[in-house]
Amino acid sequence: MPESRLLIISHAPSPNTRALRDALILGAQSQAGETLELSCMSPFDASSEDVLKAQGLILGTTENFGYMAGASKDFFDRCYYDLLDQTAALPYAVYIRAGLDGTGATNAINNICNGLKWKRVQAPLVLQGKYQRSFEPQCEALGAAMAAGLSAGIF
Repeated sequence: MPESRLLIISHAPSPNTRALRDALILGAQSQAGETLELSCMSPFDASSEDVLKAQGLILGTTENFGYMAGASKDFFDRCYYDLLDQTAALPYAVYIRAGLDGTGATNAINNICNGLKWKRVQAPLVLQGKYQRSFEPQCEALGAAMAAGLSAGIF
């Protein structure tokens, strides 16, 4: 029976962003073992209840107009106050598929997660510029690291 749950909330509107999400899941599955349950959903489908059940979270978003995707913002808009004071110290990581430099999306997500008092477990993974297949192993490594850390009780 799983002892903890890793929630992946990924905005993946294109084949490239779906490949990143799938690589992330593959990495997480490689380290999950029997003690970690994985759940992946769109920001539109994720609810505060999903986050409250999780012991760790990875948020994946595109950068749109120098900001996080509207879908990701919608998730935070709907769930922020339900999560405030309920999820302090929740370990989280972020990956951003950025056409620009990812700064606006990174800053916005950091500000929201700081307000929630979540614990970032690594610097945001910003995959910027033209899409490259080399982005996929980076997402796979992120998923593996997060799952390994949760499985081992490190965070």
